[in-house]
Amino acid sequence: MMQPQTSSAMTPAQILRWYIEAGVDEATGEEPLDRYALAQMAPARPIPQPPPPSRPSTSFPAAAMPARTNKDGNRATAAHLAMECKNLDELRSAMEAYDGCALKRTCQRLVFADGNPQGRVMLIGEAPGADEDRLGLPFVGASGKLLDRMLASIGLDRNDAYITNVVPWRPPGNRKPEPTEVELCLPFISRHIELVSPEILVFLGGAPATALLAKHDAISRLRGRWYDYSSSGLPRPVAAMPTYHPAYLLRTPHAKREAWSDFLSIRKKLDSHTE
Repeated sequence: MMQPQTSSAMTPAQILRWYIEAGVDEATGEEPLDRYALAQMAPARPIPQPPPPSRPSTSFPAAAMPARTNKDGNRATAAHLAMECKNLDELRSAMEAYDGCALKRTCQRLVFADGNPQGRVMLIGEAPGADEDRLGLPFVGASGKLLDRMLASIGLDRNDAYITNVVPWRPPGNRKPEPTEVELCLPFISRHIELVSPEILVFLGGAPATALLAKHDAISRLRGRWYDYSSSGLPRPVAAMPTYHPAYLLRTPHAKREAWSDFLSIRKKLDSHTE
């Protein structure tokens, strides 16, 4: 550090004040040290090297293990329960006891079916709405009343037909069921069809046609055509007709003409089976 120019006129107090004004306010030794020279004399510090790459592990630490869903287990449980059912009462009891679908925890009750299980026609919708959830019966609201009129137009009613849904529990807010929810319910509706063993299946809307026929085209392309529905528990393939859902017809009245044509085809198919 620079030393102050001393003279006989500067007293020790003046020299100390000069150091303080220069920022020197602490003494660390009797002799000054050249720390730059000391730094050059110090041995060089080794440059740290990155650790060698670790071999990839085939296992996860406990905290990093990906969470496993129980969807597969729930689906297997539903399939097992459905397969064990020998009649509709057992199927209903199995569905009421099944807790694998989260929709069951947000709805009021199971919506199983309505109509005559001995009827020649089985109609399948997508899922219950608010009215159905409240009463525990499918198609009892405005769309149900339209469906009754559609059946009456070809000489049928709920004593001649059997009505249910792919998903038996109402989704919150009447939203569409998620694909995983449909998948969980699929063993139940498949067994439902097997136990009823109808002459004709009518899929009301694109959702049941997609779920049960594995057809992913729009309902406007699927409707009006006959398909064969088969499963291991059926003695024979069942003729299946997709058509518009009554709720869609309430929103889109001009489509009623096409739905009327579909129901006339259903009537013709029924008449051909009696000949």
